[in-house]
Amino acid sequence: MKLQAIDISIIIFYLVMMVMIGWFYKNKARQNKESYLMGGKKLPWYMLGLSDASDMFDISGTMWMISLCFVYGLKSIWIPWLWPVFNQVFNMMFLAKWLRRSGANTGAEWLATRFGVSGKGVKASHNIIVAFALISCLGFLAYGFVGLGKFIEIFVPWNLVKGYIPFEVPAQYVAHFYGIIFTLFAMFYSILGGMHSIVVGDVIKYIIMTVGCVAIAIIAFTHLNGRQLNVPADWQNPFFGWRLDLDWSNIIDDANRKIKEDGFSLFGIFFMMMLFKGVFASLAGPPPSYDMQKVLSTSSPKDASKMTGFVSIVLLPIRYSMVIGLTVLALLYYNQINIKVNGTADFERILPAAINTFLPVGILGLVLTGLLGAFMGTFSGTLNAAQAYIVNDIYLKYVNPDAPNKKIITLNYIVGVVVVFVGVLLGFFAKDVNSILQWLVGALYGGYIAANMLKWYWWRFNANGFFWGMASGIVAALVFPFIFDGILPLYVWPLLFAISVTGCIVGTYTAPATDEAILKKFYSTVKPWGFWQPVHQLVVADTPGFEPNKRFGLDMFNVALGIISQCCLTILPMYAVLWMKLPLIVTIGILIVVLSILKKTWWDKLED
Repeated sequence: MKLQAIDISIIIFYLVMMVMIGWFYKNKARQNKESYLMGGKKLPWYMLGLSDASDMFDISGTMWMISLCFVYGLKSIWIPWLWPVFNQVFNMMFLAKWLRRSGANTGAEWLATRFGVSGKGVKASHNIIVAFALISCLGFLAYGFVGLGKFIEIFVPWNLVKGYIPFEVPAQYVAHFYGIIFTLFAMFYSILGGMHSIVVGDVIKYIIMTVGCVAIAIIAFTHLNGRQLNVPADWQNPFFGWRLDLDWSNIIDDANRKIKEDGFSLFGIFFMMMLFKGVFASLAGPPPSYDMQKVLSTSSPKDASKMTGFVSIVLLPIRYSMVIGLTVLALLYYNQINIKVNGTADFERILPAAINTFLPVGILGLVLTGLLGAFMGTFSGTLNAAQAYIVNDIYLKYVNPDAPNKKIITLNYIVGVVVVFVGVLLGFFAKDVNSILQWLVGALYGGYIAANMLKWYWWRFNANGFFWGMASGIVAALVFPFIFDGILPLYVWPLLFAISVTGCIVGTYTAPATDEAILKKFYSTVKPWGFWQPVHQLVVADTPGFEPNKRFGLDMFNVALGIISQCCLTILPMYAVLWMKLPLIVTIGILIVVLSILKKTWWDKLED
């Protein structure tokens, strides 16, 4: 174990500080439900943006990105479009302010502003989005819990610890034991201090993570120092044709095996499918998790736009400084780091192996603290979202609408503990981290997109259509792995999307349209663009001076510029560490031009 006293001290100091933050914000969080769950909707947009970025900086995702960067080189910047990462650009340009204009506290509460509180399908649509949110929250809690435990196990071998533990822990549950320890810290400060302590804790973690990532980039740059990396010819080129054309033969043969297993060889087709799915997923808006909660917690629609734009700026350059830094170190000293399992290279082990091998005392402690904080931030944000849905959308809606403030806060505490317990329990039953992630992304989010896209842009779409669109999509996504075994899920996604759209349309036309008064209020308050002409005419009849949203063209132009700037922010630290001077200068030039245009076409035109 390379951890020294100073590294351990940094980690312990951070954990104690998180507990103190939760205790400090305890009374402020207890003022009312909105203060506890949303920070009173008074937190600065830049702090919420830093918090949101911190929540996205998770351990498992970073391990995956580094493995991609090692194998695919600079072409790896495109693969996270699977999520898609550019959904933040759509949120930044128009969806965040649309969402915030509702004044809702959760995604389920938002549905009431779109479909009303009574009528055919309304209760079903409310219930399915609550169920979706809770299942995804619990899944991500289990995902983070298992991933953290496996990560800690590498740095703190069990044989050094077991002598101090007064009970026996079976070998297969050591990772779970570590996960429980750090989960208890995250649970304490997030349950006690609510959104206030979560955001402040995330900001502190972001500062620690930034120092660690920049240090890694500098260390890698110093070690590289003009040396040539032993990589395929096209590794340093971010652009691609129909085929990937990366051949690791006679360099690292296991990398060719990974490319074949991933199914990304036909990279041109893969990219087009990612873009096709990504645009629809982005048009659906943020899913009902910590990301949506941060948007709804902003003080105004204008601040919601600023917050989501800020996320990419503060997240991507810092995260990719770590990604390229550890990749370069792993490539330079591949034979010195042990990433093989049963004789085969596991490229996701590069992150722990490289930081354990190359980081000096102190920096190692900072990086580990930052990664621990990354887990705790994601965990606490997800926990807060789960609490909001159970208390706000189940208890206060169906059980006790007139509950006093003291009872609501007490219930939040109880719900928080129960949710953590269930999430940890699910972690024990999960086979591995990847199995949870694949199910979440494949099944749950596969059924989410169509219904949540149509709700913004089509006036006739109703609660019945929302329910059947989500239900048909989720069922299809659960069945597809058995029907299309061995096929990359992305390639069968168009069929899944078609089934979900069919459910949306059939469900919509088997029930009456949403009440006119609800549609008029939603359209005049949220001001979406899309197929709203019949509702627009009704609103104009009541308010002749009403101006519709005519920004579709400008919004799409800004989205294109935003995606370009996001790509530049991603590849900028990669060019800097590799010291590719001309591409670096060109990237900086493009970024300056694009941001200058966005200053005039987006920032100067922000409104509530």
